[in-house]
Amino acid sequence: MELRQGQVAVVTGAASGIGLALARRFAADGLKVVLADVEEAALEKAAEGLRADGTQVLARVVDVGERAEVLALADAAYDAFGAVHVLCNNAGVGSGAEGRMWEHDPNDWKWAFAVNVWGVFHGIQAFAPRMIASGAPGHVVNTSSGDGGIAPLPTASVYAVTKAAVVTLTESLYAHLRAEHARVGASVLFPGPHMLRTGLWESHRNRPEKYAKSRPRKTPYRSLGQWEAAMRDAGQEVAFTPVEDVADLVADGIAADRFWLLPESEHSDRQIRARSRSMLERANPSYLESFILD
Repeated sequence: MELRQGQVAVVTGAASGIGLALARRFAADGLKVVLADVEEAALEKAAEGLRADGTQVLARVVDVGERAEVLALADAAYDAFGAVHVLCNNAGVGSGAEGRMWEHDPNDWKWAFAVNVWGVFHGIQAFAPRMIASGAPGHVVNTSSGDGGIAPLPTASVYAVTKAAVVTLTESLYAHLRAEHARVGASVLFPGPHMLRTGLWESHRNRPEKYAKSRPRKTPYRSLGQWEAAMRDAGQEVAFTPVEDVADLVADGIAADRFWLLPESEHSDRQIRARSRSMLERANPSYLESFILD
């Protein structure tokens, strides 16, 4: 699908990080953008910045875990612009789960699934039927993570499980779109190949009361900056991927109708090969033994 001036892109989690980078890239290509996020102040700041550059913007405060709010977002987008050509289900949270899996607070699972999985499904159900019915070219991009989609990360099992679910969900979406002979494509995004400076580490700032933890977090790291400082103090260098590179990967992938939006990385390739080899050989997952779970 060629990205062209006048088309409309919807991005969730659009007030910062990858979402904002996506919105800026689409705007640079001449698209109108619909921004959705739970943080009103950050959302309005992002929208004002894009409007200052001449972009037509609709900004809506949306909790993607709430079906009614996503349906209302779709209505607002179509009322404002009459069409949607690109949908990026990008909003996501880190659950803050700690300890062994059997020690996790159930609300960590409920919140992570509400946003990271249900949020993607809500976006698909709210927008995909209209995108298909229009007969126009379109594309859906769902954000996963290497932590779940490439090699599971036992130290962040809740987050990893939700992101693995996004991969299978998107594979199913791709198959269903092909069965309908729709002019709408689908992609699953693995941001990277290195760490990204996003608000994921500070997801707790937006945690709804209904998903409150039953006990305080024990982790010493309340932000990415604290974790990064600790790693550097320990003599470990931390590499970061610019979010703009991720946005370019998405735009290029949409243009090429590419399903796997996976940046080139020998590290990721090794993980993929190790996991695939384990399955093909019916062998125990020795690749997980390298993770430190304490």
